[in-house]
Amino acid sequence: MGEMVEEDWERLVYQLRSGHCTPFVGAGASLSVLPSGRELSERLAEKYDYPGPDSTELPRVAQYAAMKYGDLDHVKYLVRDELMKDDPVPDFKDENEPHAMLASFDLPVYLTTNYDDFIVQALAARRKTARAAVCPWSETITPDPLFGDTAGWNPAPASPLVYHLHGAMRDPATFVLAEDDYMVFLRNLVIERTTGNSRMFPPSILAALTTRPLLFVGYSLQDWSFRALFQEMGRSIPGISRRRHVSIQLSPTRGTSGWTVRDLELLLAWYYREWQISVFWGGTKEFFTELRNRMGATP
Repeated sequence: MGEMVEEDWERLVYQLRSGHCTPFVGAGASLSVLPSGRELSERLAEKYDYPGPDSTELPRVAQYAAMKYGDLDHVKYLVRDELMKDDPVPDFKDENEPHAMLASFDLPVYLTTNYDDFIVQALAARRKTARAAVCPWSETITPDPLFGDTAGWNPAPASPLVYHLHGAMRDPATFVLAEDDYMVFLRNLVIERTTGNSRMFPPSILAALTTRPLLFVGYSLQDWSFRALFQEMGRSIPGISRRRHVSIQLSPTRGTSGWTVRDLELLLAWYYREWQISVFWGGTKEFFTELRNRMGATP
């Protein structure tokens, strides 16, 4: 764990230009049109009279709403409606818009924990025929038949694969949203590790995770759900932590916390001690502006 240096930029530019990189896209990439998890949680907490002090914790608030209605899937549909009520679409003509910038590279696989399909839309704007699939993290989700044909087994830059780890808007029942969902996701990830099963991570997804470095976009490395997911993935998927990855991390000087960059570096170094991650301290806009400057006008 360390701040990005010149060699990190050189390596990342080479990897993106050669297609030897796997973007891992989180909620921060969609903040131009969608609320953050914290904002969404506060809206739901107010709407459903959440009584706890931790109204910014979306999994906990969603769990409470599920208890109130007696139906977690119903809550997921309500969340989908809340997210889509203004028909949000990023400006893919903006050269520094995260999805548009990522879609400009010749990459075969994109991984995301977002429900939205903005990556697919951005790829379509680049005249690429993307295929999207949802991770069967629950026994109630049928594995996508896409992985039974060439498109799923051997995705290509012209026809890339977008893999939704935490569900997709087209089927809110697939959302990893409440505390129970995260527990099921992690439990089944552990089961796959102990049994050698590859239901959640088909071969093409495993290859994207283990043979190419990852570019984390739109995540807070401090977030507990991110930490739980990637610490377990590090244990469950051999080779994933051996490559040098890059993460964009919001600098604490931009927020209201008392943490310094040095404080967070020490904390994150402990959290991700089994990983090799170079950190860019700043937002996604600053990162992609810097990346475009280093790559020139055309990626």
